[in-house]
Amino acid sequence: MFSLDINNEKTELAKTFVATLIELMKTDDKIIALDADLGSASGLEKIKKTNPDRFIDVGIAEANMTGIAAGLSAVGFIPFIHSFAPFVSRRNYDQLYMAGAYAHNTVNIFGSDPGFAVGPNGGTHTSFEDVALMREIPEAIVCDASDAVLLEWIVKTFAKLKGIHYVRANRKGVKNIYKKGSTFELGKANVLNEGKDILIVCAGQLVSDALDACKILADKNVSAQVIDMFCIKPLDAETLLKCAAGKKAVMSFENHSIVGGLGSAVAEVLAENAVGVKFKRIGVNDRFGEVGSQEYLQKTFGLTAQNLVEQALTLLGKN
Repeated sequence: MFSLDINNEKTELAKTFVATLIELMKTDDKIIALDADLGSASGLEKIKKTNPDRFIDVGIAEANMTGIAAGLSAVGFIPFIHSFAPFVSRRNYDQLYMAGAYAHNTVNIFGSDPGFAVGPNGGTHTSFEDVALMREIPEAIVCDASDAVLLEWIVKTFAKLKGIHYVRANRKGVKNIYKKGSTFELGKANVLNEGKDILIVCAGQLVSDALDACKILADKNVSAQVIDMFCIKPLDAETLLKCAAGKKAVMSFENHSIVGGLGSAVAEVLAENAVGVKFKRIGVNDRFGEVGSQEYLQKTFGLTAQNLVEQALTLLGKN
């Protein structure tokens, strides 16, 4: 199981992704990595040195990359594809759906720099809808990795499964949350701390900010529980309902649109089970991305610990 190792140290998740693939390739000759002209940015070009026959750079042709991956799967290989989140999800969605899922092929997908993590690359490279899209693919698994330890575990787990598997994460430095060697369970949320007043359901890079908000709320005499719902599909409804029971309010917190993502998935469970509790989605509200630093964009879209605190206090009637 998992243990926490929360600190201010950061790990570059692209390096974790590449290192994990190289490790897997040592014992499984079916693993193949594909990239869409981002080998230097992702670090996947390192595989050229360690396993030159196991890396394919297709250029700026994401749909073609997915078709190649599906073909490799059809003859027994285990493909992992990478590009920025909007290009590996939105741009080649039909190929993922038809050549991948509908044809019962396996495609493991790493969508990097989702949401505000894209930074100065701007609106054309911003994805606030990738989770919503991937949730709609039948039988797909959709994850949002909060740190390097969790990302490594997800990649290794995907390598053992058949089907369409998507994980999103900032390829740059992200704060550590979990202790090395921790293990997890797909479809099972991680309860990071207990609290009796409000439940915060989060995923990905914002888990760290949710934990920061928890400390601020504690100073204001608000007890907050935080769960890392890293596996958004299938969602852990059992843990969600258990943690929501007796709370004054529930909030979702995501680096994604409030439409179709984690917040929508949480709302569906609460509504279908007639949970009578105040609920608020904190995410991007019907907006396109824009140019700016990660820090600027995170603040602009209201995805900070401070905004989460303010929204929580308002929801609880304490503002």
